[in-house]
Amino acid sequence: MGQNDQTGHHHPILFFDGVCGLCNGFVDLLLKADTQDRFRFSPLQGETAHRMLGPQDHAGGPHSFVYLENDHIHEQSNAVLLALSRLGGAWRLLDLLYIFPRPFRDFVYRIVARNRYRWFGRHDECRIPAPEERERFLL
Repeated sequence: MGQNDQTGHHHPILFFDGVCGLCNGFVDLLLKADTQDRFRFSPLQGETAHRMLGPQDHAGGPHSFVYLENDHIHEQSNAVLLALSRLGGAWRLLDLLYIFPRPFRDFVYRIVARNRYRWFGRHDECRIPAPEERERFLL
């Protein structure tokens, strides 16, 4: 079933690495592009992620982005592509990236995920939502 009101009822939840510069930039992009308020956001370091996703100790290394929709968890390249596709409009053109086999897309994802702090920076603390964003964030 869907999540309750306090955890993004009927909204996909985008879990992101709250201290990652790239991940926060991606969240900023989604916040601007998501004019219909489809998504809710939650740092992977937060209570909501721990409660809904469990421990983040997966074989593929630390996650930078996890997409939860209709009780289905999507990870790695599928998480990113699904989120962008759900924006609709011209963003759906990125569905063309599905022509690449998932193992290849996930390989590229893992390279970026492993190097994200070095390439894009790391914050000391998780992102603090601006007042106008607070209703879209689950901590």
